[in-house]
Amino acid sequence: MTRAFDLFPHPEKREPGRPGSDAGGGGLRGSAGNESPPGSHAPLAARMRPRNLAEFQGQEALVGEGGPLRTMIDAGRVSSFILWGPPGSGKTTLARLVAESAEAAFTSFSAVTEGVARVREIIAEARTRRQASGRGTILFCDEIHRFNKAQQDAFLPVVEAGDVVLVGATTENPSFEVVRPLLSRAPVVVLEPLSVDDLAAVVSAALADEERGLGAVGLSASPDVVQRIAQAADGDARRALGILERAAEIAGPSGGDLSAAVVETAVQHRFAVYDKAGDQHYDLISALHKSVRGGDPDAALYWLGRMLDAGEDPMYLARRLVRMAVEDVGLADPGALAVALAGRDGYRFLGSPEGELALAQTAAYLAAAPKSNQLYKGWGRALQAARDSPGEPVPLHLRNAPTALMKDLGHGKDYLYDPDQPGGVSRQRYLPETLVAERFYRPGDTGWEAEARARVEEWRRRRG
Repeated sequence: MTRAFDLFPHPEKREPGRPGSDAGGGGLRGSAGNESPPGSHAPLAARMRPRNLAEFQGQEALVGEGGPLRTMIDAGRVSSFILWGPPGSGKTTLARLVAESAEAAFTSFSAVTEGVARVREIIAEARTRRQASGRGTILFCDEIHRFNKAQQDAFLPVVEAGDVVLVGATTENPSFEVVRPLLSRAPVVVLEPLSVDDLAAVVSAALADEERGLGAVGLSASPDVVQRIAQAADGDARRALGILERAAEIAGPSGGDLSAAVVETAVQHRFAVYDKAGDQHYDLISALHKSVRGGDPDAALYWLGRMLDAGEDPMYLARRLVRMAVEDVGLADPGALAVALAGRDGYRFLGSPEGELALAQTAAYLAAAPKSNQLYKGWGRALQAARDSPGEPVPLHLRNAPTALMKDLGHGKDYLYDPDQPGGVSRQRYLPETLVAERFYRPGDTGWEAEARARVEEWRRRRG
């Protein structure tokens, strides 16, 4: 269980009149309560960073009534944790608010630009601060996944001892990027992309704020324009405010109503949120596969479009569609595999963007086709049986007999040629004796398999 550390000194030890004092660690960069607010030259996103929970938008499951971070903030008692979420979802802001609630010094650094040597400096300063004033330190490590495993191990003893409370932030899946001992001491808190409504509220607040936002220049925007900015931001508050700021620059200093045309100009260089090697890649291909399996061609086309528009390799998508044809459609529609292979060849022949329509046709066909995973399951059962009985002999009547010796040994003896038998089915068995009762492939009752099931069952009856 992760410890909860008391980050504020006992009242009798706190210096009178100095609730935010930082004795023993003066000048520490990033200390909560000692930072100057961003100047007017700072980006709008920096100026509009929420100063308290009332200004924070989104993440209701975490900061709403009864949420884990809300409970932590209200209690002023903080334990180490790791924030996992997409860019612009509020990781840094939440870390600062947690630190302020505990009246702790807040020290941030990035694993991209700083290393373990800087961590040791921060830890030394934190120990001095606690000894001098009883004040704790929250160490905020941005992009913690950029540290290798040995570097992450450096956090373990100081977190365990309570010298600092570690708040890590990452956009990558901690399951793969953070060492397990650290995860056991710093549980993962998951942040979701902000909703369109949350982002619209962020944009509206920036338009209205005269001190930090754009209210002083008299800029306004209709609800439709605000909604468009929110939709274009892809769940990222920083991106939403960046679009608004670019639109304001394009509109000029005269203020007035922000037009839809100006906003479209500001978002024209927008790029899809996508990482070909990260969770976004696997989440999207999972959504495509499950939409095909679930028989929803609209969703299949949408997810395919999302991946293609983000720059995914079309041949990767073609391969995955072939897999869907054999895994999910299977023998309910034996032509699905041919369609998937034709879609692959069509894209290869035409290239982008024309060939993308061949992939779209494949995705829609597979989604609308009857489904059966009986072949997929049957293959799994047969493969497992083959692995469990690798020495099972081939029945004599099925063995090859190219030489006289092999014939003398009984290879091929009594084999019956099925096309010459009544009804085209012989009364002989094709599995090893120990497996003769197995039914690996069990045709379903959908599409072509319904006919196949009737035939196979009749043939099994004739074979006895």
